[in-house]
Amino acid sequence: MKNTLRLALIQMHVDAGNPDANFERLAAKLNEAVQGPVKPDLIMLPEMWNTGYALEQINELADEEGERTKKLLSAFSFKHQVQIVAGSIAEKRKDGVYNTIFAFDEQGEIHADYSKIHLFRLMDEEKHLQSGEKLGELHISGIEAGMMICYDIRFPELARKLALNGAKMLFVPAQWPNPRLHHWRTLLMARAIENQMFVIACNRCGTSSSSTFFGHSMILDPWGEIIAEAGEGEEILRAEIDLSLVDTVRAKIPVFEDRRPNFY
Repeated sequence: MKNTLRLALIQMHVDAGNPDANFERLAAKLNEAVQGPVKPDLIMLPEMWNTGYALEQINELADEEGERTKKLLSAFSFKHQVQIVAGSIAEKRKDGVYNTIFAFDEQGEIHADYSKIHLFRLMDEEKHLQSGEKLGELHISGIEAGMMICYDIRFPELARKLALNGAKMLFVPAQWPNPRLHHWRTLLMARAIENQMFVIACNRCGTSSSSTFFGHSMILDPWGEIIAEAGEGEEILRAEIDLSLVDTVRAKIPVFEDRRPNFY
């Protein structure tokens, strides 16, 4: 089990409806991420980076069974011996299109996946996408972690369930737009504080149609303190976290021991 983890979050623009451009941009950003002064242990991507929110055409644009994504990221993670929490993609299955995260280990193998449970009505997700039916749970360097996607962070019950199952880190890819920066930062801090775990959130940036995305990808510690925060443009956000801090915080303020679930 490894206590420290070097992270690289790829905050990037996404061309809605243009998977070829997005795959090309991502390939360049991946190479940039591993060529930094310190090689990351884990790279994270934003939500729906392959298609953006071109939902009217999503059935034609979505990655069939995620095969194009898997081919690129499996080969890259194996070549560079790096883990990847691959943001999320529009993934086409027999019963429809899902908003899905794939997580790759250093050998290029998929060791976890998660499809977004809560679909965002303000962007008509429920009209074009299928909802996931399982928790997003994975192990990173022998440590339990959880996955949520964008709108999911408005549901504290989901983060708490992952924490009760042992998660010490929460990965949150997103396409969180203006003008709700205050919501984004506040909700991420709240999920970190109330569950006493690291929150690693990768948002996109740029403009799609009438929506602008402010970036501000963030890495927060179990106290809810910001370790690193990106600006509004394309950026590789880097930080190293010490996962032993989770046990320290949980011992100092024993929230989980003091729960009274019979009342709620």
